[in-house]
Amino acid sequence: MQDDQKKTTDFGFKEIPTDEKVQAVAQVFHSVAAKYDIMNDLMSGGIHRLWKRHTISQSGVRAGNCVLDIAGGTGDLTLKFSRLVGSQGQVILADINDSMLKVGRDKLANQGVVGNVKFVQANAEALPFPDDTFDCITIAFGLRNVTDKSKALASMYRVLKPGGRLLVLEFSKPESELLSQVYDQYSFRLLPAMGKLIANDADSYRYLAESIRMHPDQETLKGMMDDVGFERTSYQNLTGGIVALHKGFKF
Repeated sequence: MQDDQKKTTDFGFKEIPTDEKVQAVAQVFHSVAAKYDIMNDLMSGGIHRLWKRHTISQSGVRAGNCVLDIAGGTGDLTLKFSRLVGSQGQVILADINDSMLKVGRDKLANQGVVGNVKFVQANAEALPFPDDTFDCITIAFGLRNVTDKSKALASMYRVLKPGGRLLVLEFSKPESELLSQVYDQYSFRLLPAMGKLIANDADSYRYLAESIRMHPDQETLKGMMDDVGFERTSYQNLTGGIVALHKGFKF
């Protein structure tokens, strides 16, 4: 029987011991945290804001709800949710990386978001919340960095209230071969160069590009959500499938 400590997992295109991935991903996000927002705008041409706005529109979140924003990073979704849930609701921004949490906390405080938002350092695979807690859970551009994605999805299912929904916004597989080829050139040539120029860190952005290619495609992720209990699962391709929004419910 193989020792768990010797098992490997992907870290971009590399294989590393499973128990080293959390720390390896942490180092990437410690490195990129300070420039994260500006790099998102540059890398996507600002389109990430439209993807996130669409996610909010599909959330069904309303006043008084309790929302969990996993891998919430610098707080783009949390900011919008805090306004939707109002003073009677609550939003928890959870992230495994304390550097990202600090950036998010400072950013939201500077925008006057206080009172209905809490910040929690948490691993998506073992969420530290009671069963049936949240009306809505989102994870935007974070699932691909999780070591055991099925375990994380099961943890999300556990803490979601009956009737609640999960939204997974993530890079996915382009719908056309031509778009895929153009996207590959952009990802593996321009992204590391931009990372070097803006954040003085080509390697972290090379990893981020590689991690997108290692992430399950649309149908595979939908099946993983089905397997842990989500119902009425679906996905919508955005920008030709470069990004997909997956949705699932707990009943």
